[in-house]
Amino acid sequence: MRHRLITAAVSVLVLSAVGSGAPAHADATVHEGKVGLSVKGQGLRVQRAGAWMDGHGRGVRARLYTVYQGTRTDLTRWQDATPRSVGITKFSDVSWKLNRRFRHGTWLCVEFNRTDGAPCARIHR
Repeated sequence: MRHRLITAAVSVLVLSAVGSGAPAHADATVHEGKVGLSVKGQGLRVQRAGAWMDGHGRGVRARLYTVYQGTRTDLTRWQDATPRSVGITKFSDVSWKLNRRFRHGTWLCVEFNRTDGAPCARIHR
């Protein structure tokens, strides 16, 4: 699993389900393979997270998990993704309303059941 440090200076590409706002330390958009993760928040508090996977498929599901000091913890249960089409681009997306504070240095990650990519965003002060 590849982790990337995300800072407040990152431009945020947000799905319409995730919303918009001023950049903060908990804001990030990361990609790994066919999967993307968008996190919105301020400081160590994450308001929303959204994820997408290239392509459609039956039974596409996703869940969030955290990694803190090497320990993985499932944050959400598996949730069905919604298939979407924009022109010729097909993807499946999912979003969560979290409104939750995380410890400094926590990695917030997403995984889909139909692909190997699992991008993570580091929540930090």
